[in-house]
Amino acid sequence: MEACAMMSSVQQPVWVKGSAFPSTMSRVKLCSVKPCRASSLLAGNPTSSVSLGAGSSFEDHGLREADPDVRAIIDKEKQRQFRSLELIASENFTSRAVMEAVGSCLTNKYSEGLPGKRYYGGNEYIDELEILCQERALAAFGLDGKQWGVNVQPLSGSPANFAVYTACLNPHDRIMGLDLPHGGHLSHGFMTPKRRVSGTSIYFESMPYRLDESTGILDYEMLEKTANLFRPKLIIAGASAYPRDFDYPRLRKIADAVGAFLMMDMAHISGLVAASVLANPFEYCDIVTTTTHKSLRGPRGGMIFFKKDPVLGMDLESAINNAVFPGLQGGPHNHTIGGLAVCLKHAKSPEFKAYQNQVVSNCRALASRLIELGYKLVSGGSDNHLVLVDLRPLGIDGARVEKILDMASITLNKNSVPGDKSALVPGGIRIGSPAMTTRGFTEKEFVAVADFINEGVQITREAKKSVSSSKLQDFMKVVTAPDFSLKDKVLDLQKRVEALTTQYPLPGL
Repeated sequence: MEACAMMSSVQQPVWVKGSAFPSTMSRVKLCSVKPCRASSLLAGNPTSSVSLGAGSSFEDHGLREADPDVRAIIDKEKQRQFRSLELIASENFTSRAVMEAVGSCLTNKYSEGLPGKRYYGGNEYIDELEILCQERALAAFGLDGKQWGVNVQPLSGSPANFAVYTACLNPHDRIMGLDLPHGGHLSHGFMTPKRRVSGTSIYFESMPYRLDESTGILDYEMLEKTANLFRPKLIIAGASAYPRDFDYPRLRKIADAVGAFLMMDMAHISGLVAASVLANPFEYCDIVTTTTHKSLRGPRGGMIFFKKDPVLGMDLESAINNAVFPGLQGGPHNHTIGGLAVCLKHAKSPEFKAYQNQVVSNCRALASRLIELGYKLVSGGSDNHLVLVDLRPLGIDGARVEKILDMASITLNKNSVPGDKSALVPGGIRIGSPAMTTRGFTEKEFVAVADFINEGVQITREAKKSVSSSKLQDFMKVVTAPDFSLKDKVLDLQKRVEALTTQYPLPGL
């Protein structure tokens, strides 16, 4: 089989319509496949120059010819993604179809405003696309268009959240969100005793709520007591490193008692919500925001869903749309909206629901194996797509473990755990299952993942003992030096990791 034909055969999504998920997925070794010179993501041959007509003063070269430096970096990143065990909970592999839309002529068009209300002309097809995307967004989450609206223009999750704050709040109004060291997100108002870290905490008065450190579960009782004292105008649910689902009825009761808007940032779990694997925030929340590139498997963008009926006397639709444009953004990224429409169509498929169930099943298999190996997990397990491992009982931190695992082609991230003092040298690691589930991993492979991580942790502990200094930067110098004493162990682990990962296709690439 020619290289181009083989690449085409493995670049489709790894689940196939009509087949069982994911046991019948084709497992193709790509390590021996040479890159194709032509790319189906572009019209014509990108390696050849294309004449733009007699009046043009330049030729339209493909990337490899126009900028071999950038092309080489992209090729290296493609190989890194293919060979690595991708466990970052906020990452995923999108599809070829999404990539085609994102790499299309839609990127050329300016379209400030909403469909039918654009500042520029020539937007009849852009209007058609954005309306289609809005319809698919509502359908993906089972929403009635008479009760809910959606803005699909936010450039990402944090801008989407700030648009909500701009719409619903006045400067210095009070908000409450889950504290960052307890699994929250920067954009939910994080600040330290010395610094207002997030822009949200600069423009609004922020009071965090936290987990019960003895259980690792959100402390709803303390949230309720604090809300009654602080009287926030907005309560933000959602997290970036919380392995459990949310009690939306309890959050609704707390918000109603203090007269606050209730917003859910479901960025991490939007795919799980769409597939009804987790509880439905739309039944209880006034506003729901999300990114689109995590469990949803779309392009890098954001969405804001809002109730159409007035809430606390406010017309959320008008306020949020005006906050997005002209309040905070200019022209939307139409190529991203095109890719988003594609992924939202897929989100309605039976294959997508099967995939999301597999994401949770894989994560539970990972959690169970880690517990068997003696690791302490925040909250003792997981309901969703991630686990948060507390490494402090082992006398090690997340920053050092992240580095050693990265050297062994295992990609995850250091993460704060409840009680941490430092965000740069936190006590835990966050591990997510969506990306490798997309590539075809099942429970069996995620048990192996836990074993690989455990091996990397043991190497890290051994390496830490060999470094006389307690400073992180000194540890990094030692482990990256050519004469690092444990280099052979790291390379052996890397070899076995890549022997596993390269058996599985990389969708879209």
